[in-house]
Amino acid sequence: MPDEFVTSLDRSGETATVALRGEVDVLTVDQVRAALSDALATRPREIVVDLSDLVFIDSTGLGALIFGFQRARDSGVRFRLSGATAPVKQILMLSGLLEVVELTP
Repeated sequence: MPDEFVTSLDRSGETATVALRGEVDVLTVDQVRAALSDALATRPREIVVDLSDLVFIDSTGLGALIFGFQRARDSGVRFRLSGATAPVKQILMLSGLLEVVELTP
């Protein structure tokens, strides 16, 4: 059984990093939306969503990432994903999300 789902927000300079750990699904998606909203509220130039400890994301989680991307874009804030594991990266690719959101190693 995976560890409990955890989000964390770290602000360093002009970048707000939201780290996701565990699984993002219908039970945890509200935490992701809240973390992304909190990150945007810090008025960064960039939001980075760290996926290196994320083991699973479903369609509701993808929707939360799109929500964050759209809110950031509307505020003139760069939004990118980083560190996706191979299984999570495959889900992101299949969803088409990587056609609009940058993924960095």
